[in-house]
Amino acid sequence: MTGKTTKTTKTTAKKVTGKKITPTKTAPMRTAPAKAKGPTGKNLDIYGAAPIPWSRALKQLEAGAGGTYWLATTNPDGRPHVAAVGALWVDGKIYFTSGTRTRKGRNLAANADCGLSVSLTGIDLVVEGTAVRITDRPTLLHLAKRYAAQAWPASVSGTALTAEYSAPSAGPPPWNLYLVRPTTAFGVATAEPSGATRWQFETTGGDRT
Repeated sequence: MTGKTTKTTKTTAKKVTGKKITPTKTAPMRTAPAKAKGPTGKNLDIYGAAPIPWSRALKQLEAGAGGTYWLATTNPDGRPHVAAVGALWVDGKIYFTSGTRTRKGRNLAANADCGLSVSLTGIDLVVEGTAVRITDRPTLLHLAKRYAAQAWPASVSGTALTAEYSAPSAGPPPWNLYLVRPTTAFGVATAEPSGATRWQFETTGGDRT
């Protein structure tokens, strides 16, 4: 009987050398600073003029230009009431003062919706919004300084402003400080380039300053 010889083949496993993977460093993404959004404009002109850019009014407002501000409120019987007020445009908001017992002060206590109009160079402007009384001391101090810079020597008295004098229609001191954040504005050009535009502003709920 002849025995068969079985050859055993040794298989040598090849070592697979893994390449060391070095993680690629990715530069951190930089978020571009958000640009402040301006109001949305709608052209109201019927004679073919282009929309008025909001910047045309804003530049003058920020520079403190313009004449008298006129405040429109609503009387208890629904009739409109219009009175001149000492107003300032500060950081995108309109501030003005009034005595508590004046007609406009009582109107605002019952219905805070109001409008303010002012004639700027080359454009008449109407701003609509809701008046909020401001009582925090830092804002009162800041606005007192702004008024003083406009030649009205206001100072803080409790939760209001006072001074040696004010407009006869303001009532006796102290005078409450109000803020109106624009919701809608209308501009009609009184000089070239002509036009008429309505601007709609974004509003933030619960913002008191």
